[in-house]
Amino acid sequence: MQAAVLHTFGHTLSIEEVPRPVPGPDDVLIAVEACGVCHSDLHVAEGDQPALQAITKPDLIPGHEVVGRVVERGANVTHLALGERVGVAWNHSTCGICAPCLEGMENLCRRAVITGVMVDGGYADYMVARASHALPIPATLSSEEAAPLFCAGLTVYRALKRAGVAAGQQVAVFGVGGLGHLAVQIARAWGAEVIALDLDAAKLVLAKELGAAQVLNAGSADDIKALRKAGGVHVAVVTSAARAAYDTALKCLRPNGVLSVVGLPAEPLSFPALALVGLEARIVASSVGTREDMRAVLQMAADGQLRCIIDTQPLAEVNAVFERMRRGQINGRVVLRCCGDAHAVGRAA
Repeated sequence: MQAAVLHTFGHTLSIEEVPRPVPGPDDVLIAVEACGVCHSDLHVAEGDQPALQAITKPDLIPGHEVVGRVVERGANVTHLALGERVGVAWNHSTCGICAPCLEGMENLCRRAVITGVMVDGGYADYMVARASHALPIPATLSSEEAAPLFCAGLTVYRALKRAGVAAGQQVAVFGVGGLGHLAVQIARAWGAEVIALDLDAAKLVLAKELGAAQVLNAGSADDIKALRKAGGVHVAVVTSAARAAYDTALKCLRPNGVLSVVGLPAEPLSFPALALVGLEARIVASSVGTREDMRAVLQMAADGQLRCIIDTQPLAEVNAVFERMRRGQINGRVVLRCCGDAHAVGRAA
């Protein structure tokens, strides 16, 4: 099969022929139809985050926003049908017995195996997935539409859920990119009044089209002053990776407001204690999401409440996509079209 392989950190991925993987007894083999490109994939490829670099397998096939069809089943798999379309997210598997798993926080599992980092992911014609974590895709969604939801959609859904977003609240979304444009839609679907902030005028136009009640220039002192003068927001969700966005977001909170940490700046975040105390502000973070969260995201998309802006590219263009990502030239999400034969349905392994 064809795959994009990371042999050395900081080098381009190699498009090459590799052996087709074999599923274990609890696994399924998926013929990949689409795989989203996440900024985390670029971090993995460049080896610029020590925590990820330390757990990345040799000769890795990246990709953790995967959608394809089940073509082989392990001997213990009965709940997924051959030919069924499923998706795979960041968590390839979780243990189910550690404290976070037992407390409903499997996304924080201490024994989690990460797709496209610790095991091969979806930048390939075929990949192996743990059957328990391969989720069926609603028929109304195309594979390309569904793929980015398995990280971008899931991540902002979890962030908004953790922040306690509710109908009638004002929610500011800082950064209307691959994550932010989905956050705008989810918050609006939950009945919030959404205020979108970005430096890019075109992204603000998109936010308005997606239902934002207000759009503001994040770099405009007058716009920020007006937002603060109006009383501030209940929740500020920062999907931007710029530290300056966090500094501005904190200033835009109303008393008892929530700052939601989603974007990951290269440098540490720091906030004056007096600013937090004076507002009784809360800072919450989230990590991807659970299977329960993912099912909810897919249902929102199937119901027409959520759509990802996508640009589809062939697998062979992955290095060019990475370069566009480095330059900040991607609107929405890029989805790689993969070439696995979705009709090559086999027998149980």
